[in-house]
Amino acid sequence: MKSTNKKVRVSVIGVGHLGKIHTRLWSQNPDVELVGVFDIDKARANQVAAEFDCKAFNSIDELISQSDICTIATNTETHYKISKTLIENGIQCFIEKPIADTYNNSKRIIELAQKHNVLIQVGHVERFNPALVALKDHKLNPLFIEVHRLSQFRPRAIDVSVVHDLMIHDIDILLWLVNSKVKKIEANGVAILTKTTDIANARITFENGAVANLTASRISVNNMRKFRIFQQDGYFSIDFGNQKVEMYKLFDDPKDVKDYSLALNLGAIMDIPDPKTIVHLEPEVPKMNAIQEEQNAFIRSVTQGLPITVTAIEATEAVRIAEIINNKIKKYQRKLK
Repeated sequence: MKSTNKKVRVSVIGVGHLGKIHTRLWSQNPDVELVGVFDIDKARANQVAAEFDCKAFNSIDELISQSDICTIATNTETHYKISKTLIENGIQCFIEKPIADTYNNSKRIIELAQKHNVLIQVGHVERFNPALVALKDHKLNPLFIEVHRLSQFRPRAIDVSVVHDLMIHDIDILLWLVNSKVKKIEANGVAILTKTTDIANARITFENGAVANLTASRISVNNMRKFRIFQQDGYFSIDFGNQKVEMYKLFDDPKDVKDYSLALNLGAIMDIPDPKTIVHLEPEVPKMNAIQEEQNAFIRSVTQGLPITVTAIEATEAVRIAEIINNKIKKYQRKLK
């Protein structure tokens, strides 16, 4: 750490929509000192700096000289170049997702971080979503996963396809939950409003037999961020957008249901030779700000040596899978012409 003060000095590069949120939350964090922001749009940087009572840096070099940690919330295509400069100067980096625009650049960030002994956390914020956190005490062993991430169109993050923009959230969660190597990927998609893919569907088969079907769209009428998990002993519905969770748990012995308030019998399932009991549950979802939680996790890693929650290695694997999906979509699109 460069600073001799008790508080870690934090800065933000890129203060668009997401960067401004990071800046606001850092300014409210009692464990850090928000020193300043940098953006190529100087007027925007000055505005955000004034709003949150910090400095608007004139250059990244000036920011480096006064920072211990930096959040990178710029366009994805700039992540590698900016993080390279920061890492080589010993700055601990929180990089918004995706970690980089390509798999090769993602790997280069890992190599640089290892060489310069710098910590990297990647902003796959859904790992901290209260709806997912609500299931931390429940064993998830997915066999089939159905995912929908649909969003109304917004003229930002269109420098990348919907796969890198939206679907990558679910790719990261999927790889983390299934914890098995990817065996096969099928994908298709179309570009409608932008030059990159706006609607995409991918089917991923894992070596352990689990299968996932992912759909992402950034030109939907309604927003939806749902993750449905089917496994041997139950069904879990995670609504990331509305932060709600539903569970249907399967029990062989009705005696095991005593701790639950509501048991459901679906049809004549009690009439089969080996009757089952199905219980419907809605776990309590904690009240928390996911971005604030991921910031806190990174600070604990930097100051206390705790493990990084979303590592550069994990984020790079998500980029690798996203890249495969994009390449398969491009091949599919060429066939349509």
